[in-house]
Amino acid sequence: MASSKKSGNFERLVPVLVFMSVILAFAVGVLWQKVSNLEGGETANKPTAQAPDAQDPANQPPSRPTTGKLSEEQSGKVPQVGNEDHIKGDKNAKVFLIEYSDYECPFCSRFHLTAQQVLDEYEGDVAWVYRHFPLDQLHKDARSAAEASECVGEIGGEEAFWKFTDAIYEDQTKASDYLGVAEGVGISRSSLQTCLDSGKYEDLVEQMYQGGLSSGVTGTPGNIILNSKGEAWLIPGALPLEQLKVTIDEALAS
Repeated sequence: MASSKKSGNFERLVPVLVFMSVILAFAVGVLWQKVSNLEGGETANKPTAQAPDAQDPANQPPSRPTTGKLSEEQSGKVPQVGNEDHIKGDKNAKVFLIEYSDYECPFCSRFHLTAQQVLDEYEGDVAWVYRHFPLDQLHKDARSAAEASECVGEIGGEEAFWKFTDAIYEDQTKASDYLGVAEGVGISRSSLQTCLDSGKYEDLVEQMYQGGLSSGVTGTPGNIILNSKGEAWLIPGALPLEQLKVTIDEALAS
């Protein structure tokens, strides 16, 4: 009799358990999609303390396309390529591929190879500009790694910066061990730690991040094609070479 009662209680619980399982699976799926979109350059990144209040209509940026050619006003908000930028390729190239990136973003690792393919495909005509866009709410070491890369560039020059960047994207599990990565490209741990402790590149990394926001970047990798006429195209996400070429060819022909 007792066994029959227990069996009845269990049968009544089954629908409840099934319902709870479905709800849990849905919640996990939504969370995973949000993380994937943010890393893939599709979902708005939360503003930092220095960013405008997103809830204040007066601080809302003008309407801009999520992808494609920007208006003249919108193009003017893209920070111009300057001495503080890391440039791979001809600095006098007709077109710049400006990448806003995060050292711990898996989509960025994929795009790193694509950007190099762009340089090979458009040798002399396109240069690659790397800028920092750390997603602090997702990647706890991305900002520190970005600051470390700037120290590496100061100590060892541009070649060391790019070797450091290449090494992390080859194995992103090393992003938290940026001291070790730097040592692997010829930078002493003590020199790098001294630079990091000074905090001298905190403002620069934040400046790049804010520049990405003003340009319309909402996730990583966030890419902008900028030609010599100042025309700009916004391309979010880790698009393959063939899709990038359509926009690059348009920028070159414009």
